[in-house]
Amino acid sequence: MTRRILVALALVVVIATAFIGGRLSAAQPQMQAALTNLRQARANLDRATADKGGHREKALVLVNQAIDEVQEGIQYDRRH
Repeated sequence: MTRRILVALALVVVIATAFIGGRLSAAQPQMQAALTNLRQARANLDRATADKGGHREKALVLVNQAIDEVQEGIQYDRRH
């Protein structure tokens, strides 16, 4: 009887560990933080004056591309 309880307890621990690991992977706090920072950078660039020799506009394009890449990375991780 004690052996069955220990096996059941071990199984519960394994399942709980897998569940928690999956949740942490899905949350992706570093990628979410990067996304927040990139969106803030985009907002700052939007508010900046346009007289930057085209560099502000190029930076906006690159930041938007980076946002897309981070979002795709988050989605990739969730699927795999």
